[in-house]
Amino acid sequence: MKPSIACASVLALSLAACGDRPPATVDAAAPTGRSLDGDPAAPPPFDPATATAPPVSGSLRPAVVEDVITFDGFGPAAFGADQEQVRMAWGADLGDAVPSEPGGCYSLTPQPPGDAGYGIAFMIEADRFARIDVRNAGYAAPGGGKVGMDRSDIERLYAGRIEATPHKYVEGAQVLRVREGERALVFETDTAGRVTGWRIGTPPQVDYVEGCG
Repeated sequence: MKPSIACASVLALSLAACGDRPPATVDAAAPTGRSLDGDPAAPPPFDPATATAPPVSGSLRPAVVEDVITFDGFGPAAFGADQEQVRMAWGADLGDAVPSEPGGCYSLTPQPPGDAGYGIAFMIEADRFARIDVRNAGYAAPGGGKVGMDRSDIERLYAGRIEATPHKYVEGAQVLRVREGERALVFETDTAGRVTGWRIGTPPQVDYVEGCG
């Protein structure tokens, strides 16, 4: 099935920007780490609890992409859509992950993983699109939040809207939750107050600390 024009537009924003040289618009101070997807020959499941941001030099890191991820979903794929609509919105291979049991939780991740990973995953549960996980500074959350920002930046962008709680596993780290109607945007910081990743979607899935784990 061919992607629609709207889907192709999302693909152009989220994938065509991924060049072999790091774009000048990416913050060179953003944190680095291992690939999200590990060994391309046997990639483990995406684990937002332990994953880190891809390095600036990674070939799959886009220039800053705004307005593609929103409180409604990813481009034309709204939260609540089925997995086929998510695949169409991405416009390229998202692998062949399936739930361990009917209606179970699983994540679609871009393929092939490459050396740096894309730093994005799409959670499906009860056969519906429920959440997006982001570990890539190339994607902006609605409101402008990104991986690599300081907590003070997040507080400025989402002033008066943040509910802060201690991180479940990292002492001294924080979870910053922003509510928008029935949806939520959740930033995780490290002990220095720097954003290491964020997720957006519908409760209860958006609040799963271990992802599908």
